[in-house]
Amino acid sequence: MTSAATFAPTSASPSASVPASVPPSAPQRIAGMLKLLEDSLPIHRHVVHAGDTVCQAGQRFVHLYIVNSGFFKLVNMSEEGREQVVGLHFRGDWLGLDGIAGGQYGCDAVAMDTGEVWAIRYDALLQACIAKPAVLAALHQAMSRELARDHDSMLSLCTLPADARVAGFLRYWADNVSQRGLRADKIMLRMTRAEIGNYLGMTLETVSRALSRMARSDVIRFPEKCRRDIHIPEVGALTAFMQRASAAAAPASTLH
Repeated sequence: MTSAATFAPTSASPSASVPASVPPSAPQRIAGMLKLLEDSLPIHRHVVHAGDTVCQAGQRFVHLYIVNSGFFKLVNMSEEGREQVVGLHFRGDWLGLDGIAGGQYGCDAVAMDTGEVWAIRYDALLQACIAKPAVLAALHQAMSRELARDHDSMLSLCTLPADARVAGFLRYWADNVSQRGLRADKIMLRMTRAEIGNYLGMTLETVSRALSRMARSDVIRFPEKCRRDIHIPEVGALTAFMQRASAAAAPASTLH
């Protein structure tokens, strides 16, 4: 694992507020939450690069970190020294929530490309929650999304066959970049096939075969220049592929 990064300050762009009468889109909701935190708390901005560690397992919990840009993975280290990817995070996500209960971070949070995180002291956040209920609501929403993400991940690992898991992973990535106002039809994965397999609980070869089957079905396409660039002609086709893969893997049964 890489050592903790040396952070450099930068500035964040202000976001326009969303009228209360209009249901905000996902990009507007995320921008509104970031603006709320920026206006309510002292924020320390840190630039990170691929491989930089934002916080490390076992480190004393002091800050929560908010992703302003970039892509991040959470990594656990087993007793045997094996790394396990346990989470992926995008703009607007919170890092370090696992440190609240025990007073130390439970995972390494590692940047997968160049990005920016905002460091917020937890004691300052608690004071802001008292003064502004909206800040408390933002914290609760972040915790709720983390619980839902863990539930969905466990459900996928326990119930879906390999092909459906890989298709679900691509759908999850496409949905998240779309919610951040980015293109979902052409995505660049920030993970190797080995890392994807590690995250999904399968081998590199199984991931590669699943991607090849999706490509043969024209669910995805690979530009020649880079195998991490994936063209998704129709995002909804990933869901259909998941359903077909699950149906094909389901054992035939006869009721008597």
